Amino acid sequence: MSTPTLSPLTEKPDHIPDNLVYDFDMYADPGMIANAHDRALEIAKEAPPIFWTPRQGGHWMFAGHKAIFDASRDTDNFSNALVSYEMIQEIQKSLPEGSPKILIPAPITYDPPHHAVYRSPLNKAFSPKVMAAMKESIRDLAVELIEKIKPAGQCAFIETVAEPLPVTIFLQMFGLPVERQLEYRALVKEHFDATDFDPGAIQARLRKVADIMNETILDRQKNPKDDLISLLWQSTFNGEPATVSDLENYAVMLFTAGLDTVVNGMGLGAIHLANHPELQAELRANPELVPQASEEILRRYTFTLPPRFAKTDMDFHGAPIKEGDKCILLLPTGDLDAGEYPEPENFDLNREGKAHIAFGAGPHRCLGSHLARVELNIVYEEMVKRLPEFSIDKSKPLTFHGGHVWGPDEVHLKWTI
Repeated sequence: MSTPTLSPLTEKPDHIPDNLVYDFDMYADPGMIANAHDRALEIAKEAPPIFWTPRQGGHWMFAGHKAIFDASRDTDNFSNALVSYEMIQEIQKSLPEGSPKILIPAPITYDPPHHAVYRSPLNKAFSPKVMAAMKESIRDLAVELIEKIKPAGQCAFIETVAEPLPVTIFLQMFGLPVERQLEYRALVKEHFDATDFDPGAIQARLRKVADIMNETILDRQKNPKDDLISLLWQSTFNGEPATVSDLENYAVMLFTAGLDTVVNGMGLGAIHLANHPELQAELRANPELVPQASEEILRRYTFTLPPRFAKTDMDFHGAPIKEGDKCILLLPTGDLDAGEYPEPENFDLNREGKAHIAFGAGPHRCLGSHLARVELNIVYEEMVKRLPEFSIDKSKPLTFHGGHVWGPDEVHLKWTI
């Protein structure tokens, strides 16, 4: 895999003080590529809680826990979209008849009150009760994948476990053909790897995702089944029945999120377990501790960086933010903030105090957090139960990717049969 190139430096606007400038490229920072969370810890220690980076066109990054938490909940001052819902609707109406609709990932890019309207149909589908009912099928798949790699004494963990497990489960939930998962995953990777933020280029990438799902979307309208697409077709929004445009908007959001985020979290957890044989031994002896370990892994190796856009000029936690400014919530550093978590670099199985924000906060808190927890817990349980002590294969060095979701490119594990 080629190493990404640092973006050009952007001139600092006059209103931003020098002490709030910190050079960090969330896509190509060399320290992050070498070891994402060592770099996150470095940023948490030395950068301001809110800083402006001259990379990627220049933008704000919220690195401190309180700044992230407050911005996540402040929907009056921060939007999840560069263009408002109302403006998008006006643009849609102005398009020539028969033109493709603008794709707006729903409900994640909608602000209140529209966000609640479009998130509501999904809340039940991703509830703790529904996720608990899926545990047996998730465990069966985890056992199958782990038993398949066990005799070899080694594996490429992302390729053989961390990708196929959550991706298969998600495709089954969504009602998409599981046999096409490699094709789907490649498309998601293309979307997340892109650093071209031109609106036309973004729409072209999202259109590829929508088009690959179009046949299934149209089929479920006429032939509903027990899956998410059928559920969404049966929903109403502000009293209006669902449209093809609504389904495409849901599809591009759920597809990209469902086929990528947990894969990275699982890979990061596998690295920590492989580097700590004493933790493996403790969890083998006390499997009931796996959920605690999983939560601390999520805190120590948080992996998402959601964007926000300022709705107005403001002084926010001492930062002079202007209307329209892009603000990245650097969740990995928020969960390494020493002001919130004593000795944040240490993995503490018995850590007490504030919960992590790996799944975000506020109305846009991760919809799939309950599913992610079930999948992570089961994979860790079955790994320590079925594999002998495993470690990182040092002959195949780790590298990481950045962007809005951080994670390892691959995790090569080995063990003695």
